[in-house]
Amino acid sequence: MLDDRDYRILEMLQSGADMPVHAIAERVNISPSACSRRIARLRDDGYIRRTVAVLDRPLLDLRGTVYVIIRARHSGDWLECFRATVASIPEVLECHRLAGNFDYLLKVVVRDVAHYDAVYKRLIARLDLNDVSAYISMETIKDEQALPIRS
Repeated sequence: MLDDRDYRILEMLQSGADMPVHAIAERVNISPSACSRRIARLRDDGYIRRTVAVLDRPLLDLRGTVYVIIRARHSGDWLECFRATVASIPEVLECHRLAGNFDYLLKVVVRDVAHYDAVYKRLIARLDLNDVSAYISMETIKDEQALPIRS
């Protein structure tokens, strides 16, 4: 069970995982050692899966986001091949299996349309697909990684 302090710690870590333990401890009104133990427990219990750096995409020349909708031809070992293919393409940041008219939604990050075309060609070279539709994001209105844990 998580208590209020645990939730506050998680919220702070989501906004800046490099925040020093003593600063977090001060904000939740516990000792740094107790705070450190709580963070370790949150990791051990799986609430904190990993700690990453959020990079500046424009500085890395990765300004494009393409959402790809796939209709699949399901057969034999197709799903395992699909999973392996998607996992092997670093530009695919997210892959979701959908209910409804489409089978999968991919979030792909690229430099430009030519870069997306190279990713597309890797996908279709390895997979038998019914339909692939790409939707290029014109503007990112909101890009938030923090989960709404106490909404």
